[in-house]
Amino acid sequence: MSRIITAFAGLAIVVASTGCSMMAPKYDPSQNNIQALKDAGNYSAKIGEFASKNDPKNANPISIRGSSLASPYQASYAIYLSEAIKQELTLAGKFTPNANLEITGTLLKNDIDASGFSVGTVIVEARFIVKKDGKTTYDQVKSINSEFPSSFAGAVAIPRAVQEYSPTVQKLLASLYADKAFIDSLK
Repeated sequence: MSRIITAFAGLAIVVASTGCSMMAPKYDPSQNNIQALKDAGNYSAKIGEFASKNDPKNANPISIRGSSLASPYQASYAIYLSEAIKQELTLAGKFTPNANLEITGTLLKNDIDASGFSVGTVIVEARFIVKKDGKTTYDQVKSINSEFPSSFAGAVAIPRAVQEYSPTVQKLLASLYADKAFIDSLK
């Protein structure tokens, strides 16, 4: 009998430790962000390489209460960020693959904390660089720390945390597009 109990206990530990793997939702472009890019003037831009800083605060995949959240873009959150900008530039009519204006960046922080009983947080921080004809015209770090209602129950907290990722990236890009120095670098 003790062998059966030990076997079930061991099986329960293995099942609990494996967690669940999920895919983050694809980026949902923001109409306000698209309008900000349209209003920035007459320019066209391309997207260059986006890298990811190797740091514990820059999770990939993101761990949410024992579950892992992977990026839907080549399993890279740096590519998630570049795809987000590319989508909004494209919808604003400002994306051109061979433009002389290039936007690149480095993802510095990327994490979701859903461990709180009532409040969770998403942090995304990135360094954005704009180059015109190879010359740097913009180089700044933008950061967003977004809170969302969470729950003690994982069945509630985990889906809420997953749903908050794309809106947090929208807010990060909104802060970039609202930066006059960034807009000036596009002209």
